Amino acid sequence: MILTTTIGSFPKPSFLPLSDWFKGEKGTDNERPTSVYQEEKKKMGSQYESLVNEASKQVINDQIACGIDIVTDGEVRRENYIHYHCRHLKGIDFKILTEKTARTGNYNCWLPTITKKIEFNGYFLDREFKLNQSVSNKPIKATIPGPLTIADTISDNFYHEEKKMCFDLGEVINKEIKNLVDAGCRYIQIDEPLFARKSKEALEFGIDNIERCFHGINNCDKIVHICCGYPDKIDSVDYPKAPLSSYFDLADALEASCIDTISIEDAHRYNDLKLLEKYKTKKIVFGLLKIASSQIEDIDMIRSRALDCLNHIDKERLIAAPDCGLGYLSRELAIKKLTNLCKAVEDI
Repeated sequence: MILTTTIGSFPKPSFLPLSDWFKGEKGTDNERPTSVYQEEKKKMGSQYESLVNEASKQVINDQIACGIDIVTDGEVRRENYIHYHCRHLKGIDFKILTEKTARTGNYNCWLPTITKKIEFNGYFLDREFKLNQSVSNKPIKATIPGPLTIADTISDNFYHEEKKMCFDLGEVINKEIKNLVDAGCRYIQIDEPLFARKSKEALEFGIDNIERCFHGINNCDKIVHICCGYPDKIDSVDYPKAPLSSYFDLADALEASCIDTISIEDAHRYNDLKLLEKYKTKKIVFGLLKIASSQIEDIDMIRSRALDCLNHIDKERLIAAPDCGLGYLSRELAIKKLTNLCKAVEDI
């Protein structure tokens, strides 16, 4: 059987009054999710925990109803999948926002600023995982932003050296992952879209830092997700994306790494499927749904692409998924797409 999974984000339920990245962080004004998150959380007061737990439960149940095998909590607690994690680290100041050009020049934004050495500041993902797993009969996957992607999405007023910054980030993420594994989490995904945009840095020190994140970890599926970029709204066309050739550039080093599973996109832009042959031992999470399109993929079309993959990789190592997170979609659209995905691969 070909397993199915989601990558991370899911549409936030309407009853949860939290802003998120999908509703305008890419602007240069000061009223973005990064700056208003704490205010929104404070307004919810004692209702915050019950609301985010109920939202996570709804998202988890939606995925299970669609037939997804390895689910996420939809990252509904997060105003931004990177900054939410950064809030739990020492050394990053969210009161000092610095304007920066991010994603290799694709947009300007105001970002929290590193003012001193990044250090561990206590566990938090294990509690979220336990709450999520308690309402799911399917395994919950935890998702964590990777060092290189964090480095691109915060402003640095301390290190002035990306490699050193990423080293320290890898060290603190490793502590969080070890605690997640101790809590029973068996699927842990590090998101590194910057690997596709900065393949040179990924090869020089990025993959080493992913191994640092997973150092000493054996009893979980160690996953790295490498997408090529989001648009700024649904149904955008010709938006900037990293070159697909990056996947080929990275393949040999990823194959030689401690990572168990490589997650890549394909639905928005087809890969040369010979890429899959570069991986002799790794599992591949393969994007079969467009995450920034309102088009609902036909079951036969999804099945056909999955079958094409099986000419290059054995079925036991192929996992079907959307290209990336589903945050731009409506709940109804996300459910329809995921249902078709699961139906498409259930009888292969």
